[in-house]
Amino acid sequence: MNLGKTLFAQVMEFVPWKTFGRIVERHQGDAGVRTLGCADLFRVMAFAQLTWRESLRDIEACLAANQAKLFHMGLKAPPARSTLSDALNRRDWRIYHALAQRLIARARALYAQEPSVLELDASVYALDATTIDLCLSLFEWAPFRSTKAAIKLHTLLDLRGAIPAFIHISDGKLHDVNVLDILPVEAGSFYVMDRGYVDFQRLYAMHQAGAFFVTRAKRGMDARRVYSAAADRASGVICDQRIVFNGFYAAKNYPEHLRRVRFKDPESGKTLVFLTNNTSLPALTIAALYKSRWQVELFFKWIKQHLRIKRFLGTRENAVKTQVWRAIATYVLIAIVKKELHLDASLYTCLQILSVSVFEKTEVSCALQPDRSLPEPPDPANQLVLFDF
Repeated sequence: MNLGKTLFAQVMEFVPWKTFGRIVERHQGDAGVRTLGCADLFRVMAFAQLTWRESLRDIEACLAANQAKLFHMGLKAPPARSTLSDALNRRDWRIYHALAQRLIARARALYAQEPSVLELDASVYALDATTIDLCLSLFEWAPFRSTKAAIKLHTLLDLRGAIPAFIHISDGKLHDVNVLDILPVEAGSFYVMDRGYVDFQRLYAMHQAGAFFVTRAKRGMDARRVYSAAADRASGVICDQRIVFNGFYAAKNYPEHLRRVRFKDPESGKTLVFLTNNTSLPALTIAALYKSRWQVELFFKWIKQHLRIKRFLGTRENAVKTQVWRAIATYVLIAIVKKELHLDASLYTCLQILSVSVFEKTEVSCALQPDRSLPEPPDPANQLVLFDF
């Protein structure tokens, strides 16, 4: 890379601009636009994401204070906050959704050689949703409860590299289980979910698609044992059974045998009941697979701490979705930079370095590589370091 380029410009080189141009053309995103097209808006919002800008006025002031450096960002002049507001409301959010999906596909290919969960040959995904609370008087299009609004991020996390393989943004009222209707299912892969996704008709459709699921049983499930396998109670496995449902609708929705594993957690002392359609893995592996689901919870905590997705720069649905998809695209972009440059620094460290040095003219691989000659400060006890990949 050219050493005369700023760190921000070097990071932006990893964006597939030709593909992005085709996406913009497909959605006619720049039709009738005279200033701040879709590409410029992405650059501005990526700058805001990396430097932790909190408002349109904040973005305008910071860019205006660095006018001499805007050319190296690909911008001709600092945009006014009214121009930014109009762009957020009018640029189709599907453009940035398509760009994020393209970056996600590239990141997953880069991290495909990472060790799989429990050294399984198949891909393992964790499915869950997180809620972002909003003000009902400002975000009327996202009803949640009688006194508040919210959006939900339904996320399928690839546990090999912690890259989101699927994200769906909905209002707060959409129940988590409905996402199974639009979830892309890969044959031979494992999908780990909590009890909120227990719907036997949808789970049977996943089973027929050739995928495996691991979830927890709800209380009061009416089923009878058909067969019991030997279980080592010393390991925490209380029973490993094949069951069929007694209820009319449950038996109709899932007419085949299901595996039930009852496990006592030695750490908490709680007894957990798992349901799965996989009959070949050991019972302890099924329990360990469900335990790995916690990584999606840590992912939600991490992005809420380090991405600007809790405070929005616009109140319309298009503006909110545009901001969320650009934040996800920026997160995945930094993961791509880290992997392609073979950096040892964590994703958190890369984001922190870029937040204070986006206008520095140095090689990005050197700037994002921590100085091993200096002792590393101890991590704060409340700092999430899950993404040290």
